Amino acid sequence: MTGRLDNAQPYVLGLFRIVVGLLFACHGAASLFGVLGGAMGARPEAGAWPGWYAAVIQLVGGSLILLGLGTRLAALISSGSMAYAYFHVHQPEALWPIQNGGEASAMFCWTLLLLVFTGSGAFGLDRLFAGRGERAEATRPERATVAA
Repeated sequence: MTGRLDNAQPYVLGLFRIVVGLLFACHGAASLFGVLGGAMGARPEAGAWPGWYAAVIQLVGGSLILLGLGTRLAALISSGSMAYAYFHVHQPEALWPIQNGGEASAMFCWTLLLLVFTGSGAFGLDRLFAGRGERAEATRPERATVAA
């Protein structure tokens, strides 16, 4: 049984990344554009710190994570933004996430941090580009050095 689960790991990780990226991107789209149930009146003003920047990170980072493109870097930046959101926005209100409304920030922070260490898994564009780079490197002729 364990062998089957191990064989499925990259695919489940890829699906996990897709779902997390989609949810994170939707959160950013809702904040920036008032879509998907986001409140139109609560949209941050362009360039306003930290709300607008957080929403842009959510939309762009979530989209990159969804596609599996630059997953580790996008997840690192996104995880950091969620840590900032938790400690500077939610935690001053109360100690526990259930009390301060920071459950989503805490969960996204740790979930995205996990993706920093696991990578994109299956179905990611990272794998396509990594494969091309390795093939191109393997087929490139070595440059002959000219003796002076």
